[in-house]
Amino acid sequence: MSDSIAETPEPGSRVPTGVATRVSRRVRRLVAPNPGPFTYTGTCAYIVGEGEAAIIDPGPAIARHVDALLKAIRGERLVAILATHTHRDHSPAARALREATGAPVLGCAPYAPARGRAEGAHGLDASHDRDYAPDRILEDAETLGFAGATLDVVATPGHTANHLCYALREEGALFTGDHVMGWATTVVAPPDGNMADYMASLEKLSGRDDDIYWPAHGEPVRRPRLHVRALQEHRRQREAAILQRLAAGDETIAEIVAQIYAGVDPWLHTAAALNVLAHLEDLCRRGVVAAKDGIKLDGRYEKP
Repeated sequence: MSDSIAETPEPGSRVPTGVATRVSRRVRRLVAPNPGPFTYTGTCAYIVGEGEAAIIDPGPAIARHVDALLKAIRGERLVAILATHTHRDHSPAARALREATGAPVLGCAPYAPARGRAEGAHGLDASHDRDYAPDRILEDAETLGFAGATLDVVATPGHTANHLCYALREEGALFTGDHVMGWATTVVAPPDGNMADYMASLEKLSGRDDDIYWPAHGEPVRRPRLHVRALQEHRRQREAAILQRLAAGDETIAEIVAQIYAGVDPWLHTAAALNVLAHLEDLCRRGVVAAKDGIKLDGRYEKP
């Protein structure tokens, strides 16, 4: 599904879980057993390096998943546990890994509720891991080096305010978390999700020369810059469609969703509505759209 979430894959298409698979010289991938409409085949935890290793997006706190990660790095030293953001399908396993190995939890900041933002929309905020407590927060452009691998921090807010990507210098690879995926476009759900930040983060990636993206769900993106341009164009088209509906007389998000997501299963319209709200919040900030009674999920909007 475009602009939000996709259908859960058919059982036959699900990748094996609980087994670390080598996907490049320095990278192994282990998929968590949590497939679903927001997670596709499951969360991809990446083990970077060998002998000394870091785990990116450790995933959910499912005991057999944590055991599989520990088995995969048996005999190696875990130097860091890194989360791209704090949704519960990404960071909770960090605590169990830290307890088992003593490795520090580094990376994104803890979730902080947005203030002064869209009203009446909780978005994906309830999905945050409120117990996430990093040993150190990493900032944009910081570097983490260990045996045979160098990871650079790339701040990419938008899907969440605290979202980070990690670039593996030696392979021209970027671990993109939920910021860019190949199987679906990213949900941007206020109040924590922010469309202006998301678009700025896409623009930031468009200026990089990465060779491959390793997302937290689904298969790699092998033509990164082309894919990012397509995502940017998709969002511009979605914005244009919203403006067309307002010009046609629609005032509410429910009316807009019913028209531009007409071919989408109704049970997905909640996620679609949050994406539309994110666009409207950005359009109001830019003065392109006016909110008649406040920027909120059940508000009314018009072109001034």
